[in-house]
Amino acid sequence: MTETSLFQQEYVRIREQQLIETPQWAETFRQEAMNRFLTKGLPTTKDEEWRFTNITPLLRHPFRLPGYDSVSDSEVKGLVDQAVLNDQYDLHVFVNGWYSERWSRSAEVDSAPVFVSLAESIRGKNDSVGQRLIDRATDQESAFVSLNSAFLGDGACIQIPENTKLSRPIHLVFVSTADEPIASYPRNLISVGRNSEASIIETHVGSVDRDYFSNSVTDVVLGESAELQHHKLQQEQTNALHVATMRVHQRANSSFQSHYFALGGSLSRNEIECVLNGEEIECTLNGLYMPSGKQLMDCRTKIDHAQPNCRSYELYKGILDDQAKGVFNGKIYVHPHAQKTNAMQSNQAILLSDDAIIDTKPQLEIYADDVRCTHGATVGELDEESLYYLRSRGIPRELARKILIFAFANDVVQGLSEPAVRKRLESLLLSDHGLPVL
Repeated sequence: MTETSLFQQEYVRIREQQLIETPQWAETFRQEAMNRFLTKGLPTTKDEEWRFTNITPLLRHPFRLPGYDSVSDSEVKGLVDQAVLNDQYDLHVFVNGWYSERWSRSAEVDSAPVFVSLAESIRGKNDSVGQRLIDRATDQESAFVSLNSAFLGDGACIQIPENTKLSRPIHLVFVSTADEPIASYPRNLISVGRNSEASIIETHVGSVDRDYFSNSVTDVVLGESAELQHHKLQQEQTNALHVATMRVHQRANSSFQSHYFALGGSLSRNEIECVLNGEEIECTLNGLYMPSGKQLMDCRTKIDHAQPNCRSYELYKGILDDQAKGVFNGKIYVHPHAQKTNAMQSNQAILLSDDAIIDTKPQLEIYADDVRCTHGATVGELDEESLYYLRSRGIPRELARKILIFAFANDVVQGLSEPAVRKRLESLLLSDHGLPVL
């Protein structure tokens, strides 16, 4: 059996059982994506981009695509209640990859729906959504993006009209729960119109002691002078596999901020690709990853400075304990005509155990001569002098340790504009083991 056979068999099964509605364009889109996936195959540690991340756990189970109603209401309610950050936020819940109106609540802007589910768009024969998906499909996309497209079913379609400022955030909650190993493939399309502002939060959670695989893709387009703040809380359970790709396209004078927090999953990989295709663009990528036990967390970023006079700022921090492993690879690419680029990148990690490992690779690839670009990486331990100072003031060792860990992560957390997200992260940082306990 080949590495891709389990996914190919599941693809054949869902087609035969017609688990996903298939208008002709979607059927063709899925089949072409599956062909690309089979041609590429799953990445291995022989691939440079996956050298430090072994995905063989994906082959331990035949992850199946669940139906719409194969869940326990009580489990879903408990997970949604835990994930909710603020009762005033618009809430859109996806259960095993499918949108659930029952657990969601939303408002409308100027009588026009800002949110619709992808499945509804496909059923409604929304040609613009179909064309946008087709336009993004290329032979250069990763195997996991192709796999997501092959199982295209549902996700969030968010379209903010021009000259609109949302009064409250949109909170997307992705819940995984089933009695058998399952897979979900959310596909999110986000568009922020010219001169508009929005804040979107993603939370990923799942049932304890369940094996599941989440493979999500989010495509973002920002119009001229648009602003988007995106927050992601990856709080999968310890048996979960989480792979996610976000692709962002920015136009002139737009501003994008990404705040990524990884706390769960046995294996997780989060990729962000930003194309700055206009002048006076600002892009900020912040992240905090906290693996413990035997968790592996892989963070990949790429900022493509395609036009002059743009600015990018990137700060990722890692806190690793026990036998955990962290991977960071950040790349800044500056095109020849992207003069006056200002780019800063930093990855900092603290190892709380002698057995924890971090592989970090900040990269600059610059083809313009009038730029200001910096990058750097630091790896260390908790400062023993600071620990001694706190203990000498009567603070117990474990509490002193937490205070120093909190201080290390604080500049990432305190930069958040959403108080509810900041409060949740502060509580997680101060929890007994730094685990995703809500």
